[in-house]
Amino acid sequence: MLAGVSSAIAQDWKPVKPIRWIVPFAAGGAADIVSRVIAPRAAEALGTSIVVDNRGGASGIIGAEAGAKAPPDGYTVTLGGLSSHVLNVYLFERLPYDPRELAQVALLTLVPNVLMVHPSLPVRSVKEYLALARQRPDELTYASSGVGSSQHLNAVVLQQLAGVRLTHVPFRSGAPAIADLLGGQVMSMFVTIPSGAPHVRAGRLRAIGIASSTRSTALPDVPAIGETVKGYDMTTWYSLHAPPKTPREIVARLNGAVNAALADPDVQRRLVADGAILRPMSPEAFANFFRGEYERWGPVIRQAGLKAEGS
Repeated sequence: MLAGVSSAIAQDWKPVKPIRWIVPFAAGGAADIVSRVIAPRAAEALGTSIVVDNRGGASGIIGAEAGAKAPPDGYTVTLGGLSSHVLNVYLFERLPYDPRELAQVALLTLVPNVLMVHPSLPVRSVKEYLALARQRPDELTYASSGVGSSQHLNAVVLQQLAGVRLTHVPFRSGAPAIADLLGGQVMSMFVTIPSGAPHVRAGRLRAIGIASSTRSTALPDVPAIGETVKGYDMTTWYSLHAPPKTPREIVARLNGAVNAALADPDVQRRLVADGAILRPMSPEAFANFFRGEYERWGPVIRQAGLKAEGS
C-alpha cells in the first residue's frame, strides 16, 4: 500500500518548463554522448523538454558546482560520474560542493574503458604489454585526461596488481591525449569505447584489453584485462544528480523518466553499441551504489599518493 502511495505522490510533480541537464565536461565526449541519447527520451516521459548544457572545465568541478548550487526544484539535474563526483573528493583538498549531500537520482550507464596502444608498439595482448613493461621499467608511456582521472586510475591499479612501472603523461582533457596517442607521441592509453572504437576499426589504434572483468559487446573480440590480471575491474559509470534537499517525489519522478529512457529499445541499441552496460536502479539502490564507490576509491587514491595539480 505504501509503495502505491509513494508512486502516486511521484506522479503529482509535473514539470511546467524545460529542465536543464548539466554535463560538467566538453561536448563530444562519452559523458556528452550518454546525455544526448538519454535526455530526449526522458523528456518525453516527463512531458517537457530537456536542454543539455555543457559546462566543462576544472576536472568537472565547474559544472558539478553549478548543478549542486541550483534551486532544488527539479529543473536542474547534473550528470555525474566517477571522476567528478567521487575521485575529485579525494584529489582536491576542498571542493565547492559535497557529492554526498546531493539527491542521488539514477545510474545512467556503466562504461568500461579500453586499453589501446599505438600500432607501432609490438604488443597485441595485455600479457605482451605487461611483459614489455617489465623488460623496460618506466619506459612505456601512457596518456590520460589528467591526474586522478578514471583513465589515470585504470593504469595506477593495473600497475599495482601486475607489479609493473609505467610513465604517466597527463593532458588537460581526453581529446589532445588521444591525438598524441594517434601520432605516436605516447604509446598507450585507457580510452572510452565511444571515443576509441572508431580508431580501432580504422586501424589507427590497437585495442588490447577492456578495463573490467568481463568483455564488452561493443568490442567482443577484445579480452577483458581481468582475464589476465586477477581482480582487475575498473568499470566507470555515469549518473544523474539533483541539488541537495530536492523533494523525494521529484527525485522519484526524474528517476522514473530516466529508467523509462533506458528501457527504450532505440536508446538501448545506441548505448550498448558504444560499450555501455545498462543497469537501471531506484534512487535508493543508486544511493547505495554511490556510497559503495565512494568508500572503494579512497584507499586506492591514498595508496597511490595522488593529488590534483595545484591542490
